[in-house]
Amino acid sequence: MKQLDSTLVMLKELTDAKGVAGNEREPREVMKKYIAPYADEVTTDNLGSLVAKKVGDGNGPKIMVAGHLDEVGFMITQIDDKGFLRFQTVGGWWSQVMLAQRVTIVTKNGDVTGVIGSKPPHILPVEARKKPVDIKDMFIDIGAASKEEAMEWGVRPGDQVVPYFEFQVMKNEKMLLAKAWDNRIGCAIAIDVLKQLKDQKHPNIVYGVGTVQEEVGLRGAKTSANFIQPDIAFSVDVGIAGDTPGVTEKEAQGKMGNGPQIVLYDASMVSHKGLRDFVVGVADELNIPYQYDAIPGGGTDSGAIHVSMNGVPSLSIGIATRYIHSHSSMLHRDDYENAVKLVVEVIKRLDTDAVHQITFN
Repeated sequence: MKQLDSTLVMLKELTDAKGVAGNEREPREVMKKYIAPYADEVTTDNLGSLVAKKVGDGNGPKIMVAGHLDEVGFMITQIDDKGFLRFQTVGGWWSQVMLAQRVTIVTKNGDVTGVIGSKPPHILPVEARKKPVDIKDMFIDIGAASKEEAMEWGVRPGDQVVPYFEFQVMKNEKMLLAKAWDNRIGCAIAIDVLKQLKDQKHPNIVYGVGTVQEEVGLRGAKTSANFIQPDIAFSVDVGIAGDTPGVTEKEAQGKMGNGPQIVLYDASMVSHKGLRDFVVGVADELNIPYQYDAIPGGGTDSGAIHVSMNGVPSLSIGIATRYIHSHSSMLHRDDYENAVKLVVEVIKRLDTDAVHQITFN
C-alpha cells in the first residue's frame, strides 16, 4: 500500500474518528491535535465546539471559519429480549443506503460491531418487496443471543452508532473516499487555513472552529458564534456533486474538481451579497477556480451563525461531494486545496475597512 502524505494522514484520522452528533469528543481531539500548533489559544464552548484562535491584528475584525465535527449516525434506543438493537437516526438518512451496512456501537466497554438488518425480502409479499424498507422496521444485529448478553458487552440505550468505513485513496489519487466527509473536510479546511496563516501577516483575528451537533439543528454553531461574536463568518461544508449519471444541471450544478462551491442560497440562509461579491472578487483576481451552487433543501452552520448577536455577514463554501449521508462519500482533493487557498486569501484582505464596506454597503 502506498504511504500517505501528511495531509492524507490528517484526513484519514479525521474521517476515521467516530463522532455522531452529541458524541464529538474523538474527532474534536483529532482536530485539536492538528490545529493547536498554529493557534495562539484553543478552547471549547460549553456544548463542546472547538475554538482555535489565531491573532493577526488584535484590534482587527473577528473572522470565523467553521466546519462541523459531527457526522450522521444512529443512537441505540432499545435492546430486545433476543439481543437485537432498536435505534434512532441522528441526522438525515435515506433508508435505501442503510440495509446490510456495517456499524460500530461505541460502548463503555469498547467498540462492538453490528450490521443493520430487516425482515428478509424472501418472505415478504411481492408488493412489499418493491418498496424501500422503513427505517422503523430495521434493527442492528450484534450477534448477541439475549438482552443480557448484549448488556454484558456494555451496550446501553443512548450509545452512539457510527457507520463503518475506512479512508481510501482511489486509483485516481485525486479522488478520496471516506465516511464523514460531512463534515470533517470542513474541519480540515479550518486546520489548514490556520496553518497557512502561521507565518503570514493578517489584519484580523481568525477563529478555526469545529462545531458540534450541526446535523441535528446547527446547535454548536449557535453557541460558538455567541462565544466568539464574529464580524464575518464562513461555514465550510460539503455540497452536492451533480456529476453522476441521471442528475441534470438543473437539479445540481456542482462538479468534482471544478473548485469550491459558493453557495448562493439554501434552506437556512440567503448568502450575504457583500461578502459573496468580495470572495468572488478575490477568486477572480487570483484565478482560483470556483463554482456556484443553490440548494433548496438542507443548510449549513452559516444558517445559525448569520442570525446570532445582531447579525453576522456569512457565506457557505462547499466541496462538491458524492453520496453524502451514507456510509461512504467521495470528493476531489483539488477542491479541498483550492477552498483553503481561497479562504486564506480572503482573510488576508479582510481588514477593518473591508469588513465595514461588506457590512454596510
